[in-house]
Amino acid sequence: MTSRPSSGLVRLNEATAPAASGLLHEVCASRFWGASLAAGRPYACLDDLLAASDAAMAALAADDLAEAMAGHPPIGRPKPGDPISAREQSGVQESEREELLRLNLAYQDIHGHVFLICATGLTGGQMLAALDARIGNDADTEREIVRTELGKINRIRLTRLVETPEEEPS
Repeated sequence: MTSRPSSGLVRLNEATAPAASGLLHEVCASRFWGASLAAGRPYACLDDLLAASDAAMAALAADDLAEAMAGHPPIGRPKPGDPISAREQSGVQESEREELLRLNLAYQDIHGHVFLICATGLTGGQMLAALDARIGNDADTEREIVRTELGKINRIRLTRLVETPEEEPS
């Protein structure tokens, strides 16, 4: 017996193109990634949607990757009023914020973009250690690490999107 798709997946599958684009943009700021996922609808199940996300992430060109990164606030500084970034960065203690900001600014000077990590489930100390370890990476290595981290973030956000009933805020 085949299980029915969740109400969130049905909502994504049945959304108009502009509505689907809006839902997907909340997950990832890359227009290429969002268009790829929107074009692949309908999805039979979450696993199919996640596989499409992984394929689109792997296909992102450098400009698309930069566009995706631009949608993320610095670690330790969630966007004010944004429950998604606040939830994802909830492991950061107030005492760690200043050091995260200092290292993130140094990272930005070197790499030209914010430090990106899938913060869900990580402590501020773990994020600081990762930032310290990655700050000296060359551009190609760091770009592929960022691609992997974005893929993890997108999978978490897509799962939340399709598993959250419409009446509940994400």
